[in-house]
Amino acid sequence: MKNVVQDLRYGMRMLWKSPGFTIIAVTALALGIGANTAIFSVVNAVLLRPLPYDKPEQIVRLMTVRPKDGLSGPSQSYLNFADIREQSHSFEQIAAFNATTASLTGGEAAEQINGVNTSVDIF
Repeated sequence: MKNVVQDLRYGMRMLWKSPGFTIIAVTALALGIGANTAIFSVVNAVLLRPLPYDKPEQIVRLMTVRPKDGLSGPSQSYLNFADIREQSHSFEQIAAFNATTASLTGGEAAEQINGVNTSVDIF
């Protein structure tokens, strides 16, 4: 234990003698800790935290397949969505969403923002 105390005293003396190095070292540590915290916060919110649904393992996404040209994609017309919702007995609930962009005005210049249109029962 005596050696640890001596080592800490020696380290503090060296840091006190070279303030430029000390400032750079403390700044690097602060930036590293801050970046690590920010990245973990994003990963925790996006990947680690469970979805806010009762049974997230039962959520599925329906895709459209057009056999004539072999294309597939997530897009559905509203009428197709309404038909699927009315006629489906395999799903407890069916909801729709569509990514969109909008113009936000009111400031100096209009700004384009991303958004999502959803059906009422999405949540």
